[in-house]
Amino acid sequence: MDEQAIKDQYRAFYSAAIAKDSTGMEATLDESFHLTHMTGLCQSREEYIRYILRGTMNYYSEEPVRLEAKVKGETATLLAQSVVEAAVFGGGRHTWRLQLDMKAMKRDGVWRFSDAVASTF
Repeated sequence: MDEQAIKDQYRAFYSAAIAKDSTGMEATLDESFHLTHMTGLCQSREEYIRYILRGTMNYYSEEPVRLEAKVKGETATLLAQSVVEAAVFGGGRHTWRLQLDMKAMKRDGVWRFSDAVASTF
């Protein structure tokens, strides 16, 4: 059941990011969240959400290819491979084969992501 909840949170994050819904994004990302982009840029939760809200990063669609969650107590990992349509950092709209290696933690019965490292697959 926890594995499915983690996968659901991943999908909920993308739905919120596409909709530019800050409350939805905050509900899926822990306050300690950091994203390391393919370029090596590391962003905090606040900065990442701000970039999405301001249009520096625009997500248009996400289709999962592979979601593999592994739970160990109150922590977990998620290997997420998705086809993502996005326009980021002033570049045009492109389709990316995006892989996120994510860490999650369960607090107050809710899974939230604490770390993500982006690459392609």
